[in-house]
Amino acid sequence: MSNFSKVKEYLHELEYDILTEDTQSELVVVANHEQGITGLVIDCEDPILVMEQHIFDVKSDNADVYKDLLKINREVIHGGFALDDTGKKVIFRDTLELENLDLNELEGSLNSLAMMLSEYSDKILKFAKL
Repeated sequence: MSNFSKVKEYLHELEYDILTEDTQSELVVVANHEQGITGLVIDCEDPILVMEQHIFDVKSDNADVYKDLLKINREVIHGGFALDDTGKKVIFRDTLELENLDLNELEGSLNSLAMMLSEYSDKILKFAKL
């Protein structure tokens, strides 16, 4: 079984909906509305799995927002906040090794994102408005 097939199997087992799929690029976009996750991009870039979730757009450079995001990163169990290549989008990003990936490891990363969204939703909404 390919790594991509294994990841898709795990996502189904964890009750994530696959919104779009590109088998050639080994990429899926998933959602789990109960967890507050929608539009999470999962890309199997051998030897790693890359997960990215758009969180909000940066409207103005505000050092306090970046400082607070870095403080939140310290509390996040897996993954963390990053800026995209344009520097205009705050994303949540996590990477995992594909070779030894198991269900528990993927679930832990997904749960980390869900917990961060739940725990810091008020701050994230505030940051998105600044």
